[in-house]
Amino acid sequence: MKKRKVSIEDIARRAGVSHSTVSRALRDNSLISPKVREEIQKIAREMNYVPNAIAQSLQTQRTNTVGVVVTSIADPFYAEVVEGIEQVARTAGLSVFLTASHRDFEQEIAAIDNFHRRRVDGILVTDSRINKKNTNKIGEIAVPTVLINSQTEDQPETFHTVTVDDFLGGRLAVEHLIELGHRAIGYLGVGDRSQSNYLRLEGYRTALREAGLPENSDWVAISDEENTRINDVDTGKKMLPKLLTTGVTGIFCYNDMVAVGALLACQELNILIPQNLSLVGFDDIALCRYVTPSLTTVCQPKLEIGRSAMQMLLDLLEEKSVENLVLSPFVVKRNSTTAFEQQSAGAEGHSREFLTANSVLIMPDGQCPIPPTQCPMPNVQCPFSIT
Repeated sequence: MKKRKVSIEDIARRAGVSHSTVSRALRDNSLISPKVREEIQKIAREMNYVPNAIAQSLQTQRTNTVGVVVTSIADPFYAEVVEGIEQVARTAGLSVFLTASHRDFEQEIAAIDNFHRRRVDGILVTDSRINKKNTNKIGEIAVPTVLINSQTEDQPETFHTVTVDDFLGGRLAVEHLIELGHRAIGYLGVGDRSQSNYLRLEGYRTALREAGLPENSDWVAISDEENTRINDVDTGKKMLPKLLTTGVTGIFCYNDMVAVGALLACQELNILIPQNLSLVGFDDIALCRYVTPSLTTVCQPKLEIGRSAMQMLLDLLEEKSVENLVLSPFVVKRNSTTAFEQQSAGAEGHSREFLTANSVLIMPDGQCPIPPTQCPMPNVQCPFSIT
């Protein structure tokens, strides 16, 4: 038989006071003397009283909860963002509800609607696909809503945003490779037509133009799953060989998981990083420090993103004026990038140096260091040739 929950009325009978006196005492109301408050709170503890959150929310018109929509609960990037959100929410006495949209617009709308029905005090949405044209699908959201790294160009004015400057991040990644002497630099992107992918690619192109370097369309490899997003590691593994055939010496990857996939592909092809090819990621997830070699990347300040978005939501709940926030990324240099040097071979031409697992090979330009019988890509143009 299910045990009945202890109510305020039960405490009132035990203490010999009114219902309203108990209610005030449990809320530390100064209208009740400290002595009476202490006695009532002691009785409540002895009776294992648990406050009714629903009843409290009816009184305060607040549930002390916020809803967070992430693209995937397994995404290591948003794990750190949510940590930042939770730190600020916990300090403010709020609980966090979490759900995933899987980068699907309909699931995102359903998640927001579900939170709204549960009467959360505010909502935070990551990688949102909501724009001015489809706001009619979400109806009237009566609670403050903050978008984190929104993936549309024309966000509704009713929402507030915290974003990272993806364009700047793409430019910084390529400028780092240029500073290391690389002149043939590729971009490895994803195929979901996200705003982040577009802006990082534009940053890549701008850095090449500003350095006076050519923009070769063959140096840009974007997954051909149009409007969809397969596993990012698989994208990196699949697309890396296409860029190798173009002779690039450095590659900027859309994010760290794509870069990890590219790194795995290089290991399978016996291409050493960074000796034969430099790789730069984007995000600076924890995994970057533990792969071999450790990954140079563009850091998004993930904890700061989460904290800033949650603080913005708190300010909106207190009806304070807020401004949309754009945070600046920065390059974290590790071991997946190195200087590119083309060594002279006297009057006969130039040579390139290749490191394999057990030796150093210096080969004339246009000649592959891998014997034909051991070539991992016999049916494609050799990536080590310079044209």
